[in-house]
Amino acid sequence: MDAKDKLIIDELRRDARAPIKDIAKSTGIRPSTVHQRIQRLLREGTIEKFTIKTSDDAVGESFAAFLLIKGSTRKYLPQRILSDPHVKEVHGVTGEYDLLVKLKFADVKEFNAYLIEFRQEHPEIQATLTMVGTAKLKEEL
Repeated sequence: MDAKDKLIIDELRRDARAPIKDIAKSTGIRPSTVHQRIQRLLREGTIEKFTIKTSDDAVGESFAAFLLIKGSTRKYLPQRILSDPHVKEVHGVTGEYDLLVKLKFADVKEFNAYLIEFRQEHPEIQATLTMVGTAKLKEEL
């Protein structure tokens, strides 16, 4: 990946629906070259997919919680939670806990009910630590 690829990627991060001609104009790269580079970046897996960013309030996900999980079966546990629609991110972490899970809900009441059920359904979890997001300061896709 070279500097031109990075310019194109920066433009696509700002607006994945930007027309090729607009990306070409803002980067100073010919439209046909922009198109070819995007296709190559897709083939190589540098660009994994094009996606959308939604309003948390509009889709009923304005409450964010972060759950640290300590479990005896770290390799098994992520597979069980990856398909959960409330789970937005899962990271293996260093330290006392094994996983950091980002969850989104409509409100604290929905989260509390979820957490009780989650702990009951996952007896292999040794401990959890919950942090509630109070303000989103930055989020990028």
